Amino acid sequence: MKTYKSLLFFALVIALLATLCAYFPQGGIGVGSLQLHFPTLTKILNPQKQLDVEAFLARQDSLDALLQTQNDSLDSYRNRLDSSDTRFWFPNDDDTFFDALFADFEQTKHSGRTIRIVHYGDSQIEMDRMTNRLRAYMQNTFGGGGPGLVPFATLIPSLSVSTYGTGDLIRQSPFGDSTVVRAAGNYGPMVQDYRLSGSATSTITAGTHRSCDNHLRQFSQFKIIFCNRPGPFDITFADRQSSYTDHQHQEEEGVHSFQWRLDSATTSVRLTVSGNADIYGIMVDNGPGVAVDNIPMRGCSGHQFTQINRQQLASAYSMMDIGLIILQFGGNSVPYLKSQKSIDAYCTNMGRQIDRLRQCCPAAKILFIGPSDMCSNVEGEIHTYPLLPQVVTSLRDTACAHGAAFWSIYHAMGGSNSMTAWVAKGLGGADYIHFSQRGVDIMGDRLAKAFDNMYTIYKMRKEITHAQD
Repeated sequence: MKTYKSLLFFALVIALLATLCAYFPQGGIGVGSLQLHFPTLTKILNPQKQLDVEAFLARQDSLDALLQTQNDSLDSYRNRLDSSDTRFWFPNDDDTFFDALFADFEQTKHSGRTIRIVHYGDSQIEMDRMTNRLRAYMQNTFGGGGPGLVPFATLIPSLSVSTYGTGDLIRQSPFGDSTVVRAAGNYGPMVQDYRLSGSATSTITAGTHRSCDNHLRQFSQFKIIFCNRPGPFDITFADRQSSYTDHQHQEEEGVHSFQWRLDSATTSVRLTVSGNADIYGIMVDNGPGVAVDNIPMRGCSGHQFTQINRQQLASAYSMMDIGLIILQFGGNSVPYLKSQKSIDAYCTNMGRQIDRLRQCCPAAKILFIGPSDMCSNVEGEIHTYPLLPQVVTSLRDTACAHGAAFWSIYHAMGGSNSMTAWVAKGLGGADYIHFSQRGVDIMGDRLAKAFDNMYTIYKMRKEITHAQD
């Protein structure tokens, strides 16, 4: 074929495609059960620019370095943080929100307390993902150790601890698959419990995965929380590395706890129980210091807390010394929120959950973490869910209106359509919803860094106060 004919052919093809782009219906054309779409000229001539993830993260690292080295005023420091993608939003813009918490953390070595951070979330935090990076920062900074609150038996493995339970147990929870028995609110602080009717054994062993921080690899403090039903409840605690054993007995009904403190740390213990009780969980720590509990709730919207018996939850929380409750939800609801009205309804319900937790644990601060960027196929292209930015904004406003702080994964990863760039770099999953292990480690470190920045502000304020005295 002659050259001019080839050029003419390609010109005709391009003209045909351009005509299709210009006149093809934006809503597509239905062909049977299929809906055919064609990109517009605007999309072709102005293709979506992809986030440069490495440059985005480096920019934040540079800001963090500046904040740590700049010999500047407190107001200037705070203003720089307000421009950061990893900033917190606070009720009434009160940047002293975490000050009392940091003060308590600093005093744990002297007070002997183990103060807890309870991290609830959906599948983004399963297997201790994200929580483990926050825990490492907190325990490296303020002391403490151990994986925190664990269930009597584990359905989903954790990178940080192995918990194997067997015996006369039935799992009860307001969420999960069809094998779950939904009780009358008898779920406790893990939003699940194991109903014991007979005898059972739980073996808890320290994690050995390479991602485990050294603070996770041994423990010396244990507390089991349970709600006793009619009849006696007996438990035998045994350190599998020594001859230490202890037997405890409870006759009275209601929410109770047993605790043990070992003279030296261990890596594996066994608890043998018998009776009729709802077992809420076992706190596995190595204090004093900060304990960080990972409580994943796969598939949940975060609306399950009002389904827990309020009196029982308050009683259990009173035995835990909780300083901070983190709620990380929203991602499971985003695909189903189709209007601002539906977003408002979701956030109103979320506000009720925050209020309920404050009623049950009034001494604790509450932090809400909004969803990550999430993408779906829109007219043949991968784009952020259309209403996701509004969901994040509405959740932020709801959290602050109900006295909780807010932190946005969506902003911390780069905003709209950032998930496509994270996936391209191996930091996101093929579903364009979840992070890869590398990606979630980065996000956990970003959350820890956000806390570290606020801790720096707290220390600056304290230095100014001391200088004025």
